Amino acid sequence: MKVRDIMTPRVVSCPPTATVSEAAALMRDQQVGSVLVVDADGGLLGLVTDRQITHTVVATGNDPKTVTVEEIMFTDFVPLEEDMDLLPAVRMQRELAMRRLPVLRDGKPVGIVSVSDIAAFVKECIDCVLVEGETRVLRSGGKLPPR
Repeated sequence: MKVRDIMTPRVVSCPPTATVSEAAALMRDQQVGSVLVVDADGGLLGLVTDRQITHTVVATGNDPKTVTVEEIMFTDFVPLEEDMDLLPAVRMQRELAMRRLPVLRDGKPVGIVSVSDIAAFVKECIDCVLVEGETRVLRSGGKLPPR
């Protein structure tokens, strides 16, 4: 299983000169919790999250209309490559304690992997195991317990 198999393949981005207020409006309008900060060529510069805006701008009394995303963006993370195996990617995300990590192809963002994406994948795996188990019980002539 590869990162591309569970990533959200939609990229919501803004330039580094965008204000925090503009980034927050973009998140609201696109119904996402983060925005990738990209240069004029689409190269990844950083990541801004809704939580980061709350903690580093709003809660400290700074004006979101004057602070730029470049001033607050996360840059200390390792982006994932879309062809990376899923398990090392999940381990990396956990070790970095990042809820979202961008996914790159040829240095350009093509998606994002969030904790929600991972949770949905794990749930699907568990569901498959349960269905397989029930099928084996029924094929062997056993009965399933009532639900």
